[in-house]
Amino acid sequence: MDVLKVSTKSSPNSVAGAIAGVIREKGSVEIQAIGAGAANQAVKSVAIARGYLAPTGIDLVCIPAFANVEIEGAERTAIKLIVEPR
Repeated sequence: MDVLKVSTKSSPNSVAGAIAGVIREKGSVEIQAIGAGAANQAVKSVAIARGYLAPTGIDLVCIPAFANVEIEGAERTAIKLIVEPR
């Protein structure tokens, strides 16, 4: 499964386009975000991607979870959003 990493500075429209592309190509995608701002951008991106894919008959669902990631030698907890068609 492809992993998209989202930051506070990520453009929701750009991430939504990437989500839509991966969903069309591979069927599901995982989005990782660390911090409240990044999680906000990730959720907005999923909502926008739903709008991109709805006209083609694809309805997205989002499954939230936690993931442990290592950044510069330190372990951090990220929000993981698994996005797939319903």
